[in-house]
Amino acid sequence: MVDLVALGQRIREQRLKLGLKQQDIANALTLSAQAVSKWERGENAPDIAILPDLARILAVSVDWLLMGSQPHTDSIDATILCTSINFFAERSARMSSKSVATWMNGLFYTLTEAALQYGCVPIKYVGDGFLGFFSGADHSRRALQAALTAHAVVTERHLVVTLHRGVIYLGAIGHPDYSKPDITGDSVNTAFLTMAWVARHIKSGLGITEAVAETLEDHTGFIAHSGLSIKGLPPQTTIYEVPTQRIVVEE
Repeated sequence: MVDLVALGQRIREQRLKLGLKQQDIANALTLSAQAVSKWERGENAPDIAILPDLARILAVSVDWLLMGSQPHTDSIDATILCTSINFFAERSARMSSKSVATWMNGLFYTLTEAALQYGCVPIKYVGDGFLGFFSGADHSRRALQAALTAHAVVTERHLVVTLHRGVIYLGAIGHPDYSKPDITGDSVNTAFLTMAWVARHIKSGLGITEAVAETLEDHTGFIAHSGLSIKGLPPQTTIYEVPTQRIVVEE
């Protein structure tokens, strides 16, 4: 029999180690934060059907969750979502600092709410960019739904969204007194390198890598840009342009 109190302690300790909130776990599993809280208090156990997804989010094995005797890793399979705004530097240079902050806060709020609907774990905001990830069941499909929703509801016409799938490291980065959860690794680097190309060449403002496209049931409506040579990425890279409701225009 599983010790519910010990199970709850392991969930809580690993969540805190990764710098995640109960709401982050809940979003990723499309559950309520109250459900996660009950697990951590030992009041009940996660449904057996979601244990594999919970283990992936916490970067541990199911055996470790249940028994606490197996080694675990901080690396998980995920779909990375990163965004930017074309012409941000030029536009912000013509605005006051307060106006830029107001602009970005409004944008990030709407963008984050769109991503949270599909189980995104928000990581950080830097300048004009948002970074988050999806894990668990169908994470690439949910990430694409979030990206499409973002383009439909965000009023910023120069929004650029890029998705890439791969293994990420999730953990606290920086000085221990000031560190926050972050994601790193080759997959994160690939996402940002891809986004730089998408920002210049994808008119719809939404590009996904082949690693994402090949996991989707149907991507026949996507436009493949094949045989690309992008510094830092493998030769003959393919990036897919996904049609959206908004077209990025030039300034």
